[in-house]
Amino acid sequence: MSEKRSQFPLPLSSVTGGSTRKPAAPAPVATPQTATQNARQNSQVQPRGGAAASVPGTTRPAQPQQTVVRSDLAATEAPRRAMAARAARQGVKDPQVLAALEIVPRHMFVEPGMLAQAYVDISLPIGHNQTISQPYIVARMIELLKGSNQPLRRVLEIGTGCGYQAAVLSCVAQEVYSIERIKPLHELAKANLRPLRIANLRLQYGDGMLGLPQVAPFDGIILAAAGLEVPRALLEQMAIGAHLVAPVGAQVQHLQRITRKGKAEWTSETLEACHFVPLRPGIA
Repeated sequence: MSEKRSQFPLPLSSVTGGSTRKPAAPAPVATPQTATQNARQNSQVQPRGGAAASVPGTTRPAQPQQTVVRSDLAATEAPRRAMAARAARQGVKDPQVLAALEIVPRHMFVEPGMLAQAYVDISLPIGHNQTISQPYIVARMIELLKGSNQPLRRVLEIGTGCGYQAAVLSCVAQEVYSIERIKPLHELAKANLRPLRIANLRLQYGDGMLGLPQVAPFDGIILAAAGLEVPRALLEQMAIGAHLVAPVGAQVQHLQRITRKGKAEWTSETLEACHFVPLRPGIA
């Protein structure tokens, strides 16, 4: 049991039915007043099998939210296992990362019209010219972020998007901070993540290129958007020995892993080709 806890700071057992013990109370997460249809489906209780007859003068009790989430998870258990197995065949070896990929319900983060493609190994649009990354690249980047380091303690994600990668990160790191520069996506991520009640994840609306100096240093930093180079501010917020994983380039992009060796020393590795949306400064 102790080994499992160290591997999974947040195993999402509260929604997978792995334990009946209530998780520690997370910081309140506000539901956006203008949630998208995708967010509404995941954050509101939808009765199954038709509405029960109501008695005049009484209020029909709401179905427990976790019952709906667990039902959805049970229905996607096989596709999630298949998705993780496919990532393993593509070369992802870290068992903790593969298990996290199998745990997190990707269908809760895609648009309703694309639910049939939720567990296909492709990126999907989430609005505002942004995408949810393909499952393989999510797993690959997190595996690179871990490297041969000790279990990740504090991790920073640049580009929350719909919140999927942040949820996967929360299974392998003790603390996850995620920044999104586009306000509607920040709100969407909050709504998507709310049913999962992830206690070790904090979302921030702001300019990701500036990082979070007030929380640094980080044991890992991961970017979900590609720039011509990694912002200096992010390099300075890495702990000694930490990894930063980012797509770098314009028309032609490659994953790059940067390791901080000392106070003023970094090394970099250029890895496989990839394709991400551009990294932009400021907020929108």
